[in-house]
Amino acid sequence: MIQLFGLARLGRDAELRSTSNGDPVASLSLAFTYGRKGQDGKRPTQWVDGALWGKLAEALTPYLTKGTLVTVTVEDAHIETFKKSDGTEGTKLAGRVTGIDLAGGGEQRQAPAPAPAPRQQRQPQRNDGFEDDLDKTPF
Repeated sequence: MIQLFGLARLGRDAELRSTSNGDPVASLSLAFTYGRKGQDGKRPTQWVDGALWGKLAEALTPYLTKGTLVTVTVEDAHIETFKKSDGTEGTKLAGRVTGIDLAGGGEQRQAPAPAPAPRQQRQPQRNDGFEDDLDKTPF
């Protein structure tokens, strides 16, 4: 069994679907960069099609958006052949995602942040003779 582990960037938003018996599965397009930069200033990229299963797929799909950086473990990595639209055969690396952590980046799909609370007005001078003026505090 071949296992891959590393830092990858999502090439597109995760696509959640269900199998015929109702098991949730999310399809992930993972881009792993490796090696030295070429003359064009870019590192080579290995694309991997990953499948994330179960409740983890359901819970994480909204956060797995294009460009998001993830650390990922892919088990049972293997080469699959497929027919391209022009009739030729192609190959791709694929596997089952067994571990994934969000590392940052990507688009955020969250509700807008709530408006900040209004500032409290300054308190009047206290009766104990000390001035409550935080603007004059040097720290």
